Amino acid sequence: MGYKPFQSTYYDDKMRASPALLRARAPYLLKNTITGSAICALVIGIYAYTINVISQDEFEDVIVPAQPMTRSQNAAQNAQNTSTTDAVRQAVAAKKQ
Repeated sequence: MGYKPFQSTYYDDKMRASPALLRARAPYLLKNTITGSAICALVIGIYAYTINVISQDEFEDVIVPAQPMTRSQNAAQNAQNTSTTDAVRQAVAAKKQ
């Protein structure tokens, strides 16, 4: 005889819904269908609204350089960032004293 971990009067041996389960669910079928449809409509509406709003952005405020940065410009920018980092470290060290 096989092992049966779950014994229920609502399901038969092949885990099909019994007539008792179908009768127990019948009063809630229409309400659950309406609620599920409303939730799906809300999700689809939010998704459509989000896609519509994002597609309107033209990125006019983003500055695009005429030519890519060269290595010397990158080195100068890194040096500037390093000096900023050093300044922050000095400020933190002064605050600790």
